[in-house]
Amino acid sequence: MGSTSDKISGAANQVAGKAKQAAGKATGSDKLRAEGKGQEVKGKVQTATGKAKDAVKGVVDRI
Repeated sequence: MGSTSDKISGAANQVAGKAKQAAGKATGSDKLRAEGKGQEVKGKVQTATGKAKDAVKGVVDRI
């Protein structure tokens, strides 16, 4: 995956994760809240990966 697609996927997973957490809280479902938190964390990792790829590319381009 490229850095842009990592960042887009990361943002989408963060939003979906937050929505699941809210739905879990509204329905009292601890399972749904946990799934949402996991998906949000996955999104944060994807976003960070995309940013890291950009940073590496920037360093390589300057060399």
